Order: sequence, then C-alpha cells, then structure tokens
Amino acid sequence: MVSRVIPVEPFDLVIFGATGDLARRKILPGLYRRFCDGQMPAEACIIGAARSEQDSAAWQAQVIEAIETFVPAAKRDATSLNAFCARLAYVAVDAQGERGWADLAARMRADRVQAFYFSVAPSLFGALAERLHHFNIARQDARIVVEKPFGRDLETARALNATLAAHFHETQIYRIDHYLGKETVQNLMAVRFGNTLFEPLWNAQYVDHVQITVAEEVGVGGRGAYYDTSGAMRDMVQNHLMQLLCLTAMEPPARFDPDAVRDEKLKVIRALDPVAPAQIVRGQYQAGVQPAYLVDVENPVSRTESFIAMKLHIANWRWSGTPFYLRTGKRMKARKSEIVIHFKKPPHSIFDADAGGRANVLSIRLQPDEGIDLRVTIKEPGPGGMRLIDVPLDMSFAEALGPEAADVPDAYERLIMDVIRGNQTLFMRGDEVEAAWGWTDPIIAAWEAKGDRPLPYAPGSTGPEEAAIMLHRDGRRWREI
Repeated sequence: MVSRVIPVEPFDLVIFGATGDLARRKILPGLYRRFCDGQMPAEACIIGAARSEQDSAAWQAQVIEAIETFVPAAKRDATSLNAFCARLAYVAVDAQGERGWADLAARMRADRVQAFYFSVAPSLFGALAERLHHFNIARQDARIVVEKPFGRDLETARALNATLAAHFHETQIYRIDHYLGKETVQNLMAVRFGNTLFEPLWNAQYVDHVQITVAEEVGVGGRGAYYDTSGAMRDMVQNHLMQLLCLTAMEPPARFDPDAVRDEKLKVIRALDPVAPAQIVRGQYQAGVQPAYLVDVENPVSRTESFIAMKLHIANWRWSGTPFYLRTGKRMKARKSEIVIHFKKPPHSIFDADAGGRANVLSIRLQPDEGIDLRVTIKEPGPGGMRLIDVPLDMSFAEALGPEAADVPDAYERLIMDVIRGNQTLFMRGDEVEAAWGWTDPIIAAWEAKGDRPLPYAPGSTGPEEAAIMLHRDGRRWREI
C-alpha cells in the first residue's frame, strides 16, 4: 500500500506537564512515531514545560528513556532518536507564578502554528490560559489541548468552559478524548455513512438493540485517590461511552466537518431519556485473589462504583423503542472495548424452527484487537439438510490494504496531528460537554441521595449478576467479554 502520510505545517508545540506520566507514555512516543513516519516538518519544535529545574539536554535524555520504554525496538533506532531530540527544547515554568514565562515567549516563532498541550491537572488550566495571554505568548490563532476530566458535574464544567473562554475562542479549544482517535471508531462513521448497505438499516425498524462495552482487567491502580471521588459514571460513562453512543446513534451530518458532526452528536445527548433506577446496576469489586476496591482506594467505607451497566433510550424517530445497553468496569474478566449492533431477526422464517441461525450482529472492536466483524447466517456445508449456522463475514482491512494497514497510528498520534491541522472533528465542543453533564448529574444525585452501596462482584468476573438479570428481563444477553 502506498503511504498517504501528509506532512503538517511547521509548528511550535508546547507541552505543559512535559515530565508527567501522560507525556512520557503517550504524547512524546506518539510524536516520535509521527516524526519517523515523515509527518513532522524540519522546522517543527517541541517545547517541554514543567516545574522542575533542568536544561534541554536533561529533558531530552528523559524523552529518549520514555521512547525506549514505550516504542518497540523494531520501530526506533539511534539515528532517528537523535534527529527527533534535535527538535526538543525545555523551559522550567511555574504555572501559577512568574518564573519561566519570558523564556518561553522568547522561544515561540511568529510564522509557525502554535499549539499548547495542557497535560496538567484541570485546576491549572485557568492559570496557564491567563499567563499565555499576560505574557503575549498565545496568538489569536493558537490552539490549546485540554485533557479530561472536563469538570465533575455541570456546574464545574460550566466554570471550566468559562475559564477557558475568557482567554480562548471555542475554535481554539481542543478537548481530547483518545477514544475518538481510534481507527475503528472512525471506521464506524465510514461504514455507516460511506456504504448504502448499512445506513438504511441503522434504525429502530431493523436494529433490536445496541451494546457498548468498555471492560478493563486492571483496577484503579495509582489513581485510587482520584477515582474514589469520580467512579465509573464520571470517569467513563459521561465521556468515553457517551462519545461512542453519540457516534453510533447520530444522524448523518450534512457534511464531514467539525461543527456538522458535533451538532449531530449534541442532538443525541439532548434526546436521551432520563434513566430510572431499575435501569442502572452499580458494582464494586470486593473479593477474590486480587486486591479489593476498598483496599485499592484506601477507603473502607467507599460507596463509589467501579462498575456500571445501564439501559438507555433515545427519544427520536430513528431509535424509538430501541434500547442501548452501556457497560464498563474495572477488574473485569478481560480487557475489551466494543460496539455491537444486534439486528432483528427476519420478520418471517421460511425454515424449520430447529434449523438454527440467529439474527445478524455487527461488532466494532476498539481494543485490544481493533476491527469490524459481521455475523451472517448461511447453510452449514454438507448433505444434512437445511441446517443454518452463523459465520463471520471477513472485513479484514489488512488483507485488502496490505501490511501497513495493521500499523495504524495510536489515537494520541492522530489527535495531536489534527490539532496542528486545526481539525476539531474528533474533539468535544463545550456545549456537548455541558449537555452530557446535564444528563448525568440527576442520575448521580439520585443514587447519592439514596445512599446505597454498589453491589459486590468478584475480580475477573463480568460484573454483578444483577447486570445480567437486567438484560434477561428483556429477553437478551450481554455479549461475552
């Protein structure tokens, strides 16, 4: 396959929090891979900014160590590492003080795309935004990238949006959700809107139900203090799963541009029905060989959920009566993220009841093995009569496009390059974030007022049994994790 990597314009990218875990694990290795793919122009400069006092050489050594840790040996070499490090500079900056800002201003160039990655705690967003303008660093066309959490409720989300809006226009703000940068998520839009085959069937008349699952094998790890004030609802459902739901359920935009796509996503959120308590199952891993949640977060009386399953309905013509089941949890049986479209059975079967065969299922796998799978019904080979079986319809991109198709960019790589290009399609807009919190807040308030403890489930399981019962009442089953 011929590479279609398109170089971006020369840029100055400032990474605030350049010595932090996210920069080390994702941002800098991703930028290195884009450099190796020829997507970074010679005039590009990456400037690390953090509190620690050190020079550029010391930070470059840290970057090399991070790349050697998180980029496979087959994908790196000493020559490219040295060439990449030649693009790196470091400035010690006090986000809430005066130190380092004049030095940072002196490094910025007027004829380059300007981007500032806020890889820091949200409490520092306002201080960084204010100082970028106070020291005349950020131009009117500069772009800022902010990481979640985008608030912890509607009130704080509005306050955060107002803080950013005081210094940057909405067209300059890139709220990043790495799930939207995954190749398969974008292929969901291509499959829906680029093929006559699927879109006519993408509605309540033909779809029985939709399942969206994001399951993790790991527990809360070193995020215990943060996670215990957040929980699965705030940490996963309000953002990641909500975004997957929107892309699955939205109407076709008039055109593929940022605001047209995000307008349609916003309509989905605003059409969500309130969720009754009986349609939600909250869980907390509390037993088994692995450490329990209460130990992991060092809070023996925590009522925070590490698992949530819920049944949603979208109040519009396309999806009236079609349930969407969302599920996410820590310490699950396996690591798996997927969107599964369960189509209805044919309205009339001409075959005997014992012939077999089930309804068609389209699954979009996000991790660990990205891909798309369509289960179709065929006759079982052989002379044994009309016996129906379900088989996968091969939709392998690698076979059609060659080995390079399997080596797709990481989500962070794609999204950072979209920032440099000025493409906001895969980033959340402020009103979208606020609408999601507006729907989420009443749910959280209801169970906090009730004071129930989450249901226990064993690490390595599929969550509380009550989640399976919720679907069983509807005559359905969860897809196997």
